Amino acid sequence: MKRVADIAAIERRIDVRPIIKWAGGKAQLLAVLASLLPPREQIRRYFEPFVGGAALFFALQHPCSTLSDTNAELINLYTVVRDAPDALIAALRAHAAAHDAPHYYAVRALAPGSLTAVERAARLIYLNKTCYNGLYRVNSRGQFNVPIGRHKSLTICDEPNLRAASAALRPARLALGDYEAVLADAGPGDFVYFDPPYHPSSTTAVFTSYTDRPFDAREQERLARAFRRLHAAGCHLMQSNSDTPLIRELYASFRIERVTANRAINSRADRRGPVTELVILNYAADGTLIAG
Repeated sequence: MKRVADIAAIERRIDVRPIIKWAGGKAQLLAVLASLLPPREQIRRYFEPFVGGAALFFALQHPCSTLSDTNAELINLYTVVRDAPDALIAALRAHAAAHDAPHYYAVRALAPGSLTAVERAARLIYLNKTCYNGLYRVNSRGQFNVPIGRHKSLTICDEPNLRAASAALRPARLALGDYEAVLADAGPGDFVYFDPPYHPSSTTAVFTSYTDRPFDAREQERLARAFRRLHAAGCHLMQSNSDTPLIRELYASFRIERVTANRAINSRADRRGPVTELVILNYAADGTLIAG
Protein backbone atom coordinates (compact mmCIF):
# COMPACT_ATOMS: atom_id res chain seq x y z
CA MET A 1 0.00 0.00 0.00
CA LYS A 2 2.87 2.37 0.77
CA ARG A 3 4.31 2.14 -2.75
CA VAL A 4 0.85 2.67 -4.28
CA ALA A 5 0.58 5.84 -2.19
CA ASP A 6 4.02 7.00 -3.44
CA ILE A 7 2.97 6.54 -7.08
CA ALA A 8 -0.34 8.33 -6.49
CA ALA A 9 1.49 11.26 -4.90
CA ILE A 10 3.79 11.56 -7.92
CA GLU A 11 0.88 11.37 -10.33
CA ARG A 12 -0.77 14.27 -8.48
CA ARG A 13 2.42 16.29 -8.90
CA ILE A 14 2.74 15.73 -12.67
CA ASP A 15 1.62 19.22 -13.59
CA VAL A 16 4.94 20.20 -15.19
CA ARG A 17 6.08 18.71 -18.47
CA PRO A 18 9.73 18.70 -19.52
CA ILE A 19 10.58 22.06 -21.11
CA ILE A 20 12.56 20.51 -23.95
CA LYS A 21 12.51 17.24 -25.85
CA TRP A 22 15.62 15.24 -24.99
CA ALA A 23 16.99 11.99 -26.37
CA GLY A 24 16.31 9.30 -23.79
CA GLY A 25 13.81 11.47 -21.92
CA LYS A 26 11.90 9.65 -19.18
CA ALA A 27 8.41 11.16 -19.38
CA GLN A 28 6.89 7.94 -20.73
CA LEU A 29 8.59 5.81 -18.06
CA LEU A 30 7.57 7.87 -15.03
CA ALA A 31 5.06 5.31 -13.74
CA VAL A 32 7.69 2.54 -13.97
CA LEU A 33 10.39 4.65 -12.32
CA ALA A 34 7.95 5.74 -9.62
CA SER A 35 7.23 2.09 -8.78
CA LEU A 36 10.97 1.54 -8.27
CA LEU A 37 11.73 4.56 -6.07
CA PRO A 38 12.77 4.11 -2.45
CA PRO A 39 10.10 5.24 0.04
CA ARG A 40 9.88 9.03 -0.02
CA GLU A 41 10.64 9.37 3.69
CA GLN A 42 14.03 7.79 3.02
CA ILE A 43 14.96 10.55 0.55
CA ARG A 44 16.66 13.45 2.37
CA ARG A 45 18.13 15.01 -0.78
CA TYR A 46 17.55 14.30 -4.48
CA PHE A 47 20.34 14.46 -7.08
CA GLU A 48 19.97 14.22 -10.84
CA PRO A 49 23.46 14.62 -12.34
CA PHE A 50 22.58 14.00 -16.00
CA VAL A 51 19.59 16.28 -15.94
CA GLY A 52 18.50 16.21 -19.61
CA GLY A 53 14.77 16.91 -19.78
CA ALA A 54 14.44 16.54 -15.97
CA ALA A 55 11.23 14.50 -16.25
CA LEU A 56 11.75 12.64 -12.97
CA PHE A 57 12.63 15.83 -11.12
CA PHE A 58 9.48 17.56 -12.37
CA ALA A 59 7.46 14.54 -11.26
CA LEU A 60 9.01 14.31 -7.79
CA GLN A 61 9.56 18.02 -7.14
CA HIS A 62 11.61 17.13 -4.08
CA PRO A 63 12.18 20.29 -2.00
CA CYS A 64 15.90 19.59 -1.62
CA SER A 65 17.10 18.83 -5.15
CA THR A 66 20.38 19.30 -7.00
CA LEU A 67 20.24 19.18 -10.80
CA SER A 68 23.50 19.15 -12.69
CA ASP A 69 25.07 18.44 -16.06
CA THR A 70 28.24 19.11 -18.04
CA ASN A 71 26.09 20.69 -20.76
CA ALA A 72 26.28 24.43 -20.10
CA GLU A 73 23.27 25.10 -22.33
CA LEU A 74 21.03 22.93 -20.14
CA ILE A 75 22.12 24.46 -16.85
CA ASN A 76 21.74 27.96 -18.24
CA LEU A 77 18.28 27.03 -19.50
CA TYR A 78 17.04 25.80 -16.13
CA THR A 79 18.61 28.77 -14.34
CA VAL A 80 16.80 31.22 -16.63
CA VAL A 81 13.50 29.33 -16.36
CA ARG A 82 13.83 29.49 -12.58
CA ASP A 83 15.03 33.08 -12.24
CA ALA A 84 13.76 35.02 -15.27
CA PRO A 85 10.61 33.43 -16.70
CA ASP A 86 9.07 36.72 -17.87
CA ALA A 87 12.10 37.69 -19.97
CA LEU A 88 12.34 34.16 -21.38
CA ILE A 89 8.68 34.12 -22.39
CA ALA A 90 9.08 37.48 -24.15
CA ALA A 91 12.13 36.20 -26.06
CA LEU A 92 10.31 33.03 -27.11
CA ARG A 93 7.32 35.00 -28.34
CA ALA A 94 9.68 37.00 -30.54
CA HIS A 95 11.14 33.79 -31.99
CA ALA A 96 7.65 32.42 -32.60
CA ALA A 97 6.64 35.56 -34.49
CA ALA A 98 9.78 35.43 -36.66
CA HIS A 99 9.94 31.68 -37.27
CA ASP A 100 10.83 30.52 -40.76
CA ALA A 101 13.80 28.71 -42.30
CA PRO A 102 16.08 31.79 -42.62
CA HIS A 103 15.36 32.75 -39.00
CA TYR A 104 16.04 29.19 -37.82
CA TYR A 105 19.44 29.00 -39.49
CA ALA A 106 20.36 32.50 -38.37
CA VAL A 107 19.57 31.56 -34.76
CA ARG A 108 21.39 28.24 -35.10
CA ALA A 109 24.50 30.10 -36.34
CA LEU A 110 24.64 32.30 -33.24
CA ALA A 111 27.45 31.54 -30.81
CA PRO A 112 25.86 30.88 -27.39
CA GLY A 113 28.77 32.65 -25.68
CA SER A 114 27.88 35.89 -27.49
CA LEU A 115 24.35 35.94 -26.05
CA THR A 116 22.84 36.98 -22.75
CA ALA A 117 21.64 34.19 -20.47
CA VAL A 118 18.02 34.79 -21.49
CA GLU A 119 18.85 34.90 -25.21
CA ARG A 120 20.84 31.71 -24.85
CA ALA A 121 18.01 29.87 -23.09
CA ALA A 122 15.45 31.10 -25.63
CA ARG A 123 17.74 29.96 -28.46
CA LEU A 124 17.93 26.44 -27.00
CA ILE A 125 14.17 26.12 -26.58
CA TYR A 126 13.48 27.60 -30.01
CA LEU A 127 15.91 25.29 -31.79
CA ASN A 128 14.69 22.28 -29.81
CA LYS A 129 11.06 22.98 -30.72
CA THR A 130 11.72 23.63 -34.40
CA CYS A 131 14.64 21.36 -35.35
CA TYR A 132 14.37 17.97 -37.02
CA ASN A 133 12.72 15.43 -34.67
CA GLY A 134 13.73 17.33 -31.52
CA LEU A 135 17.24 15.90 -31.85
CA TYR A 136 19.80 17.70 -29.68
CA ARG A 137 23.19 17.07 -31.25
CA VAL A 138 26.45 19.00 -31.34
CA ASN A 139 29.58 18.47 -33.39
CA SER A 140 33.16 18.09 -32.12
CA ARG A 141 33.37 21.87 -31.71
CA GLY A 142 30.25 21.91 -29.55
CA GLN A 143 28.10 23.53 -32.24
CA PHE A 144 24.43 22.60 -32.60
CA ASN A 145 24.12 21.15 -36.12
CA VAL A 146 20.59 19.76 -36.57
CA PRO A 147 18.60 20.97 -39.62
CA ILE A 148 15.18 22.56 -39.41
CA GLY A 149 12.26 20.16 -39.05
CA ARG A 150 8.91 19.92 -40.75
CA HIS A 151 6.08 20.53 -38.30
CA LYS A 152 2.35 20.60 -38.84
CA SER A 153 1.93 22.64 -35.66
CA LEU A 154 4.34 24.29 -33.26
CA THR A 155 4.16 25.58 -29.71
CA ILE A 156 7.38 27.51 -29.32
CA CYS A 157 6.29 29.39 -26.20
CA ASP A 158 4.29 27.28 -23.72
CA GLU A 159 3.82 29.98 -21.11
CA PRO A 160 1.73 28.00 -18.55
CA ASN A 161 4.23 25.13 -18.48
CA LEU A 162 7.22 27.49 -18.29
CA ARG A 163 5.71 29.24 -15.29
CA ALA A 164 4.92 25.92 -13.62
CA ALA A 165 8.48 24.76 -14.27
CA SER A 166 9.83 28.01 -12.83
CA ALA A 167 7.92 27.41 -9.61
CA ALA A 168 9.10 23.79 -9.41
CA LEU A 169 12.74 24.84 -9.94
CA ARG A 170 12.66 27.65 -7.37
CA PRO A 171 14.08 25.62 -4.45
CA ALA A 172 16.47 23.58 -6.61
CA ARG A 173 20.23 23.93 -6.70
CA LEU A 174 21.60 23.99 -10.26
CA ALA A 175 25.23 23.08 -10.94
CA LEU A 176 27.40 22.93 -14.03
CA GLY A 177 29.98 20.20 -13.64
CA ASP A 178 30.97 16.57 -13.64
CA TYR A 179 28.85 14.22 -11.55
CA GLU A 180 31.74 13.12 -9.33
CA ALA A 181 32.36 16.69 -8.14
CA VAL A 182 28.64 17.39 -7.62
CA LEU A 183 28.20 14.16 -5.62
CA ALA A 184 31.37 14.50 -3.56
CA ASP A 185 29.48 14.93 -0.27
CA ALA A 186 26.56 12.58 -1.01
CA GLY A 187 25.82 10.03 1.69
CA PRO A 188 23.08 8.31 3.70
CA GLY A 189 19.65 9.74 3.01
CA ASP A 190 20.58 10.94 -0.47
CA PHE A 191 18.90 9.53 -3.58
CA VAL A 192 20.75 9.81 -6.89
CA TYR A 193 19.10 9.18 -10.26
CA PHE A 194 21.62 8.65 -13.07
CA ASP A 195 20.37 8.95 -16.64
CA PRO A 196 23.65 9.09 -18.60
CA PRO A 197 24.13 8.89 -22.35
CA TYR A 198 23.34 5.24 -23.02
CA HIS A 199 25.90 2.65 -23.98
CA PRO A 200 25.20 1.91 -27.68
CA SER A 201 23.39 -1.36 -28.35
CA SER A 202 25.37 -1.85 -31.57
CA THR A 203 28.30 -0.32 -33.43
CA THR A 204 25.84 1.51 -35.68
CA ALA A 205 23.64 2.87 -32.89
CA VAL A 206 26.12 5.32 -31.37
CA PHE A 207 24.60 8.59 -30.17
CA THR A 208 26.52 10.30 -27.38
CA SER A 209 26.71 13.82 -28.81
CA TYR A 210 24.92 15.76 -26.08
CA THR A 211 28.19 17.62 -25.52
CA ASP A 212 31.48 17.74 -27.40
CA ARG A 213 32.86 15.10 -25.00
CA PRO A 214 32.01 11.51 -25.99
CA PHE A 215 30.50 9.22 -23.34
CA ASP A 216 32.18 5.99 -24.41
CA ALA A 217 32.81 2.61 -22.74
CA ARG A 218 35.56 4.14 -20.60
CA GLU A 219 33.08 6.71 -19.29
CA GLN A 220 30.55 3.95 -18.57
CA GLU A 221 33.22 2.17 -16.51
CA ARG A 222 34.03 5.39 -14.63
CA LEU A 223 30.33 5.84 -13.87
CA ALA A 224 30.12 2.26 -12.56
CA ARG A 225 33.04 2.93 -10.21
CA ALA A 226 31.30 6.06 -8.94
CA PHE A 227 28.07 4.08 -8.53
CA ARG A 228 29.90 1.57 -6.31
CA ARG A 229 31.55 4.34 -4.26
CA LEU A 230 28.21 6.04 -3.65
CA HIS A 231 26.68 2.70 -2.72
CA ALA A 232 29.45 2.20 -0.14
CA ALA A 233 28.71 5.74 1.16
CA GLY A 234 25.10 4.72 1.89
CA CYS A 235 23.26 6.51 -0.95
CA HIS A 236 20.15 5.15 -2.62
CA LEU A 237 20.89 4.86 -6.34
CA MET A 238 18.91 4.38 -9.52
CA GLN A 239 20.32 4.38 -13.03
CA SER A 240 18.75 4.05 -16.47
CA ASN A 241 20.88 2.60 -19.25
CA SER A 242 20.74 0.38 -22.31
CA ASP A 243 20.38 -3.39 -22.11
CA THR A 244 23.85 -4.41 -23.32
CA PRO A 245 26.37 -7.01 -22.13
CA LEU A 246 28.74 -4.29 -20.88
CA ILE A 247 26.13 -2.61 -18.69
CA ARG A 248 24.91 -5.94 -17.29
CA GLU A 249 28.51 -6.90 -16.51
CA LEU A 250 29.34 -3.57 -14.84
CA TYR A 251 26.30 -3.78 -12.52
CA ALA A 252 26.01 -7.55 -12.10
CA SER A 253 26.10 -7.31 -8.29
CA PHE A 254 23.15 -4.90 -8.16
CA ARG A 255 19.42 -5.23 -8.75
CA ILE A 256 18.61 -4.95 -12.45
CA GLU A 257 15.08 -4.42 -13.77
CA ARG A 258 14.28 -4.68 -17.48
CA VAL A 259 11.80 -2.17 -18.91
CA THR A 260 10.50 -1.26 -22.36
CA ALA A 261 10.48 2.28 -23.71
CA ASN A 262 9.32 3.73 -27.00
CA ARG A 263 12.15 5.85 -28.37
CA ALA A 264 11.07 8.55 -30.85
CA ILE A 265 14.35 10.46 -31.26
CA ASN A 266 16.83 9.14 -33.78
CA SER A 267 18.21 10.59 -36.99
CA ARG A 268 16.93 7.44 -38.76
CA ALA A 269 13.25 6.56 -38.67
CA ASP A 270 13.95 2.80 -38.80
CA ARG A 271 15.73 3.03 -35.43
CA ARG A 272 12.77 4.53 -33.58
CA GLY A 273 10.25 2.45 -31.66
CA PRO A 274 10.14 0.04 -28.68
CA VAL A 275 13.50 -0.75 -27.09
CA THR A 276 14.54 -2.66 -23.99
CA GLU A 277 16.29 -0.67 -21.28
CA LEU A 278 17.65 -1.42 -17.83
CA VAL A 279 16.96 0.24 -14.50
CA ILE A 280 19.77 -0.48 -12.05
CA LEU A 281 19.12 -0.17 -8.32
CA ASN A 282 21.20 -0.65 -5.19
CA TYR A 283 18.24 -1.27 -2.88
CA ALA A 284 15.38 -3.69 -2.38
CA ALA A 285 11.70 -2.84 -2.81
CA ASP A 286 11.47 -1.61 0.80
CA GLY A 287 14.47 0.71 0.34
CA THR A 288 16.98 -1.51 2.18
CA LEU A 289 20.42 -1.26 0.58
CA ILE A 290 21.56 -4.52 -0.96
CA ALA A 291 24.98 -6.09 -0.48
CA GLY A 292 26.31 -4.86 -3.84
